[in-house]
Amino acid sequence: MNSFEWYNPTKIIFGEDSFEKISKEIPKNARILMIYGGGSIFKNGIYDAIKKQLDGFYVEEFGGIEPNPTYQTLKKAIEQIKTNDLNFILAVGGGSVIDGTKFISAGVLFEGDSWEIPKKGIRVEKAMPFGTVLTLPATGSEMNSGAVITNKETGEKLGMGSPHLFPKFSICNPSVIKSLPKTQIQNGIIDAFTHVLEQYVTFPIGASLQDRISESILKTLIEITPKLLNEPYNVTTASNFMYSCTMALNGQIQKGVPTDWATHMIGHELTAHFNIDHARTLAIIMPNLYRVKFENKKEKLAQMAERVFNIEKTDTNIMAEKAIESLEAFYKEIEMPYKISDYTKEGKGISEKIKETFISRNWLGLGERKDISPDEVEKIVEMSL
Repeated sequence: MNSFEWYNPTKIIFGEDSFEKISKEIPKNARILMIYGGGSIFKNGIYDAIKKQLDGFYVEEFGGIEPNPTYQTLKKAIEQIKTNDLNFILAVGGGSVIDGTKFISAGVLFEGDSWEIPKKGIRVEKAMPFGTVLTLPATGSEMNSGAVITNKETGEKLGMGSPHLFPKFSICNPSVIKSLPKTQIQNGIIDAFTHVLEQYVTFPIGASLQDRISESILKTLIEITPKLLNEPYNVTTASNFMYSCTMALNGQIQKGVPTDWATHMIGHELTAHFNIDHARTLAIIMPNLYRVKFENKKEKLAQMAERVFNIEKTDTNIMAEKAIESLEAFYKEIEMPYKISDYTKEGKGISEKIKETFISRNWLGLGERKDISPDEVEKIVEMSL
């Protein structure tokens, strides 16, 4: 196991009664900007429940955060905060709203163009405090310090992070699952599943506990998926889903182990070019990345085959291949398409475009071994058409 440091100060407030605890977590003198997305919170009762808890606070609102939050939209929120002297942000939404809030909280106190933060990899040294109300389990953004932001003018989708970008608190109420459409639950399952795989399917390093925790999250997601998609709301199932998504990317299973993230970096380009949902780009790319980097990953793939997919232990190569097949079978089980052509007929030439983009950014070696070349990226995307 590698040496590591782990810091996660986010307070998780979990349960069907968690909305009632919001006001206790916000500073009494807070001038709040409440941020949300496309407006679904007005239809499912979440908006009214939150506003009731904010009675007595000064509150302004900013809506319209996109599923892939854009710099162009977020900078308007930054200006609203500066103009009206606001000092606390409450994000009400899923990963996109929370990611956007992290960018806003950093951008408010940044001198210069806030896009430079992800573009130039500038370290965020200070940020406005914020809390979150999670409405869509998926990304784990409610308990980590990372964000991914899109610049629609340049076609870039870039990540950022800082210890100053952890939420002060996150309200996690599993009852929000009731109003989610099937597509969003599918996305949440795949997002969390892939987050774990990016930290687990690398190479053995003797981190037995991290492996077992990762496997437990994967097995839990597999176990509850049929109930989530096919049965009426059940608080136990919803709670296990929500907390699995949080645990998949709160930092715990990442520490002391090598991590990949190449699937995410390639997938971001598919979102930027074709606006395919983030989670769905991960399902498109990951199996073929495993095929191209099979020799690198076969030991952990075989371990996953045995421990997660319950495949009888045999030759490592055979088991590793069965792990990839089982992953695709899982996609099929939840009706998740995993080819670019399932989403767009404009895929011709995209593999070369992504290759050239990575070369221009000097992303010449991705993955846990830093050896996934732009040529291999092109091959992976081509196989995914």
